[in-house]
Amino acid sequence: MNIHEYISSGILEAYALGELSATERSEVEKNLALYAELREELARIEEVQEQLLMSAAINPRAAVKHALFEKIDSRKEEAKVIPLHGDKPSVNPWKWVAAASVTVALIASYFAFMYRSQWVETRTQLAEVQAINERVAEQYNQVNQRLDKIEVDLDITSNPDFQRVAMTSPAAVPDGSLATVYWNKNTNEVYLDVQSLKEISQENQFQLWAIIDNKPVDAGVFDADMSGLIKMKKVANGAAMFAVTIEPRGGKESPTLSTMQVAGKVAG
Repeated sequence: MNIHEYISSGILEAYALGELSATERSEVEKNLALYAELREELARIEEVQEQLLMSAAINPRAAVKHALFEKIDSRKEEAKVIPLHGDKPSVNPWKWVAAASVTVALIASYFAFMYRSQWVETRTQLAEVQAINERVAEQYNQVNQRLDKIEVDLDITSNPDFQRVAMTSPAAVPDGSLATVYWNKNTNEVYLDVQSLKEISQENQFQLWAIIDNKPVDAGVFDADMSGLIKMKKVANGAAMFAVTIEPRGGKESPTLSTMQVAGKVAG
């Protein structure tokens, strides 16, 4: 616990003036029991408040005081015997001093309340700023991840070891569908770039196929809304063509030729 920051927060002043909630007051009392520095500071605050009340006491002017005592003396001369249990209250000549002290206490309480309100407002604003910083940090991380993905994609598309296979829609699908395969014959890695494929239901997925020795080989399933290059299953050397069909979600062991969307031959 940072004692200096805790004291500077003004919470001890609010405690001394009774401006805290029951929960906050309980927390302060726990800290007072643990730290002697806080107890000393609270004692100093209470002493200052007491001095403030005493310094604000109003001494009556000499003329007023003289007139007051003359009035008292004259009443002594004219005094009558008053029963011991009379119901007339006695007059306190210093009631205005007490009233002034109460006024000072009220003013001090007001300023303490205002200080406490500003302290609570500042703490709330600090929490809001911290929340904004966390959101900004999260967005920054997301942007960095996207940039890293773009950098990786550029490395693949510009790497001469990856052969580019453009796949276009067959005559039966005149909707301008387009996708590109990047295939590395040395590592068998396959990446897919979807430029344009039609929307399909959630029950279905697109499935990539490699045609090797006139037989379709599953190269993985994907969704059209995936951004950037999509890493697919590895394809062994010997692929002569790549194609994409629409299959039930999760894919099939053999393609449904009637749902073929794009296809392209491997050059050479």
